[in-house]
Amino acid sequence: MPEEPEPEGAGLPSQRRQRRRWSTEEKIAIVRESFVPGVSVSGIARYHGIAPNQLFTWRRHYGPAARQEAREDDKPVPGPRYRALQRRVHQLEWLLGKKTLENEMLRRALNLAETTLQGRDPVLPNNDEP
Repeated sequence: MPEEPEPEGAGLPSQRRQRRRWSTEEKIAIVRESFVPGVSVSGIARYHGIAPNQLFTWRRHYGPAARQEAREDDKPVPGPRYRALQRRVHQLEWLLGKKTLENEMLRRALNLAETTLQGRDPVLPNNDEP
């Protein structure tokens, strides 16, 4: 019996993908995320599985609506100020870690000294001698 030729592309996954439909509310929420200071638009696009150029198009189209819905007290922090604040937070976290480690070391030393001195008479200076 002669073999039938395999259809072209048989056994391979389909190259067509279903298009994702985004509601207007979803688009505005994603656009609003992209306006957060210090966040990359491409990173937001990758996170949501859309092309960066699509997000830029949505920003042009829905940007005014997204900004209008933002509260007035949500003023963006300028980039250099944001980075300076990030550095300061990093420094403070490092100092907190250092002090926590020092505290733990002192606590262990005190516990060791207490267990070593238990059962011994405390050595007190003699005030009678000059």
